[in-house]
Amino acid sequence: MPVPERGPRERMVFSAAQLIRRDGVGATGMREVAAHAGAPRGSLQHYFPGGKQQLVGEAVTWAGRYAGRRVARFLDEMAKAGEPTPAGLFAAMVAQWTQEYASAGFATGCPVAAATVDRAASGEAARRAAAAAFADWTGPVAEALTGMGVPAGRAGPLATLMISSLEGAILIARAEQDARALTTVARELGPLLDAAVERKPSGG
Repeated sequence: MPVPERGPRERMVFSAAQLIRRDGVGATGMREVAAHAGAPRGSLQHYFPGGKQQLVGEAVTWAGRYAGRRVARFLDEMAKAGEPTPAGLFAAMVAQWTQEYASAGFATGCPVAAATVDRAASGEAARRAAAAAFADWTGPVAEALTGMGVPAGRAGPLATLMISSLEGAILIARAEQDARALTTVARELGPLLDAAVERKPSGG
């Protein structure tokens, strides 16, 4: 994934997210981030006076917001092809990963999950950032489900189910070096998600 054409600070946050999703928090060093971003090493202290924990926290925050924004893109793509459905949204979320793994292998995962798991290296601030990042992702998914006709009381729990299932399937796919788990959760959860849509009574 190429580094966006942005300033050095934004590039370093982006690069940190990419390295964390590949190597984990513990193996991601500040020097490696600066090199990946093409930023001067001396700029690290200037932009991130809180050191690695600050950088990890901002990378995790960026990843959560990115995932949330992707929901709107998926909805736009589905709307062009027909009526969006909960199963279709989840299939699009899964396809983002199956396509990446088909083209680039199974080397990378979700940076938010990586920071959550690697607590010894990431620290409490990163854990809080990860919790907020999951909320930044879950919120747009729940809102999308509500827009498709899922009752508000179920939209949040189902959004949590979708993201939890996706994250677990990513982990299994990387362990097995096979996308089987991803395609399985998309196939098995799809009918359940669509069944949650409240059908409007037909007029008469």
